[in-house]
Amino acid sequence: MKKTIIASVVGGLILFFWQFLSWTILDTHRPMQNYTSKQQEILDFLSKNLEDGSYYLPTTPKGASADEQQKLMEASMGKPWAEIRYHKALDANMPLNMIRGLLVNILVVFLFCSYLLKSSLDLKNTLLSALVFGFISYLITDYTKQIWFETNTIPDLVDAIVGWGVVGAWLGWWLGKK
Repeated sequence: MKKTIIASVVGGLILFFWQFLSWTILDTHRPMQNYTSKQQEILDFLSKNLEDGSYYLPTTPKGASADEQQKLMEASMGKPWAEIRYHKALDANMPLNMIRGLLVNILVVFLFCSYLLKSSLDLKNTLLSALVFGFISYLITDYTKQIWFETNTIPDLVDAIVGWGVVGAWLGWWLGKK
């Protein structure tokens, strides 16, 4: 159990460090956070018209009939649309968010280790399993969202492959040791 805990903590730290590099120094997520010189005007307008929440525009009000939804969809084809996540106040509690992110990474690597311990633990199989795990996690989360909302998920794919590739190499070496 001690070996699994060490593997999980180090693997979680590896994922955390990769995510830090990806979002900061390497700036791979920049295409997902484009700048507009109109941001203050847009934020001012949103603050006067929205409550905290997620919005998809255009959409029908809750309880609209299927016929109303279909009519709106047909009328909206080829026209602008938007997905908005609006918050009245920025509360970037960086220390707490970083701790939560690290703990989630450690937990996920621990769960992955629990799966690995039931199979062959050579470097090749562990690395391949980690890459498959990362790719599957990308497909069922970010890529599925991309299908419906046309988001740019290439940075998320890079995170899944690089992060889990490095974790797989670490786990293959560490867990494969006698």
